[in-house]
Amino acid sequence: SHLAMGFAGFLLGIYILPLITAEGKPSQELSDIVKNDAIYKAIFVKDLKGSDFLHWGDGQISISKEKILFQGNLSPGPDYKLYLTKTFVSDEEGFLKEKGNGLKIGAINSFNGFLLELPKDLNLENYNSVVIWCESFSEFITAAQYRN
Repeated sequence: SHLAMGFAGFLLGIYILPLITAEGKPSQELSDIVKNDAIYKAIFVKDLKGSDFLHWGDGQISISKEKILFQGNLSPGPDYKLYLTKTFVSDEEGFLKEKGNGLKIGAINSFNGFLLELPKDLNLENYNSVVIWCESFSEFITAAQYRN
């Protein structure tokens, strides 16, 4: 029973620690600037093939030339990364096929909104989708297609 409780505590810690260490969401002023400058917008939905009750995202992504803004909620978890991909994917298998052609933008450290800088030489036209991926556990979280 001690081993089972220890394992359960470890699993619970995986989900609670990111919440404790999470950054705050971007300010409304900064969010408004990025939204007004957005070239692309897309929606994350909870019911993608690869999402489940522990791995999901719900909200809007706004992409300007310099920044990418997410307003909404993500399921909590460790080591989330945001990628741009050339093909829309909706599950782990699809992302693993595309990951080598994708571009890792950065770490996500908040579950109720985030703002990430885009590389200066990035051509957004080379990609069409954003994916949130958990590196530690190779888990698909969510994705959205921002252009066809």
